[in-house]
Amino acid sequence: MTSRKPRNAQRSKVRRVAVLADIHGNLPALEAVLEDIDRQSPDEVLVGGDLVGRGPQGSAVVGEIRRRDWQTIRGNHEEYLLSFRKREIPPEWLYLEEWSAARWMAAELSSEDVDYLESLPFSAGSNSVPTLLLTHGSPVSTNDGLGPWTRDAKLDDLLDSINESVLVCGHTHRPMIRQLKGGLVVNVGSVGLPFNRDRRAQYAILSWDGSGWSAELQQVEYDLEKTLTAYRDSGFLEAGGVTAELLRLELLHAAPYLVPFLKWAEAVGTPAESSSLGDFLDFYEPDEPLRDFFLRLKGMFRGAEG
Repeated sequence: MTSRKPRNAQRSKVRRVAVLADIHGNLPALEAVLEDIDRQSPDEVLVGGDLVGRGPQGSAVVGEIRRRDWQTIRGNHEEYLLSFRKREIPPEWLYLEEWSAARWMAAELSSEDVDYLESLPFSAGSNSVPTLLLTHGSPVSTNDGLGPWTRDAKLDDLLDSINESVLVCGHTHRPMIRQLKGGLVVNVGSVGLPFNRDRRAQYAILSWDGSGWSAELQQVEYDLEKTLTAYRDSGFLEAGGVTAELLRLELLHAAPYLVPFLKWAEAVGTPAESSSLGDFLDFYEPDEPLRDFFLRLKGMFRGAEG
């Protein structure tokens, strides 16, 4: 997908920026992407947050990114785990099973990791080329998710709210390139936990030719079994309870399981615990769009009330 690229653009003028996000403590996936980035030799690399959370190797991932000294921003999972380290959380999160994985992941981080994550900014631009803004979710919030379902009108409003003509994000784990009248919006997908039914590690490379931008989504094979072994050998799968098991299913299926489970448990009035997982899996269809899942969930209980 190209943004205002002239026909006579010379390759010698092209500047290439790789952007990766949502690594989520998946070291083998990150290592595969790092190898691919080294092979592609972009002019600059940006990291769009969520280095940690939803996976057991957060400290190792932070170490790899710190060693590269790349411009990096924070995501919502940096904020979550920092809130656990500071005990700035509801008291019940300290003992409920649904938060056991978060407690484990927060404890796994070193004090140096915590200092680094606390230093990360909300957004960043490119040091080598103009007109690009990187945020984790959107310019509004780290939790504001943009994806293929997002209406053009919202994306145009977001582009109108910033000075840059290219908005790059992650958060939803679903890659997207959208050219609009106001500019280009790119969701780079997820390195460590894709939700588009493609288990490969995913990121993006954006190219600037002096007059316009183009973007290309990247997919990289990695050793998923090494990640699953880390789940087991680190103790995360056992200590993390139902959440760790749901994250394992997300890895295997490249589809969301954790949020649908929590929404289902809330709707049916059952604890978000391992004992409820079987009933949820009987109800859930990972290929179903989340919007349809929520409508089906709502409709089932509306019918029961009627």
